[in-house]
Amino acid sequence: MLGFVKKDPEHLKTLDRVRDWTRARFKLSGDDAILVSELACALPGCPPLETVVAFWSDGQRHHLKFFKPAAEVIADDFPPAWMKNALADREGFVCECC
Repeated sequence: MLGFVKKDPEHLKTLDRVRDWTRARFKLSGDDAILVSELACALPGCPPLETVVAFWSDGQRHHLKFFKPAAEVIADDFPPAWMKNALADREGFVCECC
């Protein structure tokens, strides 16, 4: 298994907070899907936990990563809204993280 699942209410609130910041920062509608997950990594040089955010807007997938646990992510960690297009996956792009 590549990651693990925490189901305690506090962790779910943390993921919801990151999801809410994503929606606000990139001005996503209520219909735009957002996936927030925390993944464990055992590779050398990789942080033990990283937070991955993927969202779909206007039919296009976007993604970004924070190299820390979701509980440590703050709103100021997000890139500026004008960088939204730079987060879009290119055609043929394959991402193993999300």
